[in-house]
Amino acid sequence: MKVGIVGAGSIAFGAAAYLENAGHRAMLWSPSGARTKRLAAGEALIASGALEGTFHPAVAGSAQQLVEANDVLMIALPGYGHKAVMDAIAPFIRDGQAVLISSHASFGALYLNRLLAERGIVVPIVAWGTTVTTGRQPSLVEAQVNTVRSKVDVATVPESMSAEGLAVCQTLFGDRFVQRDGILAIALSNLNPQNHMGIALCNMTRMEHGETWPQGLNVTPNVGRLLEELDRERIAIAEALGLKVRDIFEHFHLSFHVPKDSVSAMNQEMHREGRGGTGPATADSRYVTEDVPFGLLMTVKLGELTGRPAVLHDAGVRIFSAMYGRDFAAENTLLDAIGMSDLSLERLRQLARDGFEVSTEARAAS
Repeated sequence: MKVGIVGAGSIAFGAAAYLENAGHRAMLWSPSGARTKRLAAGEALIASGALEGTFHPAVAGSAQQLVEANDVLMIALPGYGHKAVMDAIAPFIRDGQAVLISSHASFGALYLNRLLAERGIVVPIVAWGTTVTTGRQPSLVEAQVNTVRSKVDVATVPESMSAEGLAVCQTLFGDRFVQRDGILAIALSNLNPQNHMGIALCNMTRMEHGETWPQGLNVTPNVGRLLEELDRERIAIAEALGLKVRDIFEHFHLSFHVPKDSVSAMNQEMHREGRGGTGPATADSRYVTEDVPFGLLMTVKLGELTGRPAVLHDAGVRIFSAMYGRDFAAENTLLDAIGMSDLSLERLRQLARDGFEVSTEARAAS
């Protein structure tokens, strides 16, 4: 299959390498064009680590070219870029395509669904709870793939197209996907925001000093307990919604293939095995700039709707806003775009299931 990847960071490069290695064709689009210049000039993409090889993904010069040239689209860039790229690709998406969001943030699937519904278009939009690959981007022609996850939670909007969405994921990335009970479950399945909150908060001086530091080693017992308490808030919200989601212990066990133990102990084991990763070497890290406004804030909002206040998550938004001198709660453009503050829990459940209604005028025009 031909897959157009929106993004050109570590996750996009890892996905391109994986797809090319599996016999598919990948095309990358960087909205600025800066991150794909060397690939566009003919240099190869070199993957190392859990996936090795030399590949030559195509490069698109525009959103229109990317959409028109591919069967499937994959959004693989930080959450703060999702609305802008969804606005860019939505006018060109056609019936019969599918869109994968790796990974889903702040109900972006609903926003894209609304844009398409306004055009009379309904396609499977598959929200991933996390990414298939993890890694770093040593240069603009390298993908260091640390892990290829064995399990990834997914859900499709609208739910009536779930079988089609799951089939596309499996065709492209293999039998590693677990169908969850809608995007509300996916919204509560991404543990990165809560985990990154604890890790960044407790290692901020390392980040500001630009140190090279082992992340797994520095999930010490106290840090691990903070992550576990954050997880209890998330699980309480899921239970209030009647949803079954993996807890943090299952997450580390299934994603990183370590025996179940305390969160700190599992991270120490990953470090001993050389798979603990490296923490951010800058305060300008997605651990904060993406995960606070597009992850923690969403959990806070769901906590408010369900009567299960996420006080530690809310504290994280407020503390990081104070540390950075920014109002991170005001930076989430996706929640505002779907009118989250005006939605009842019942309406949110309905949208998560069926998506936005296609108007009669849009149907006639399409």
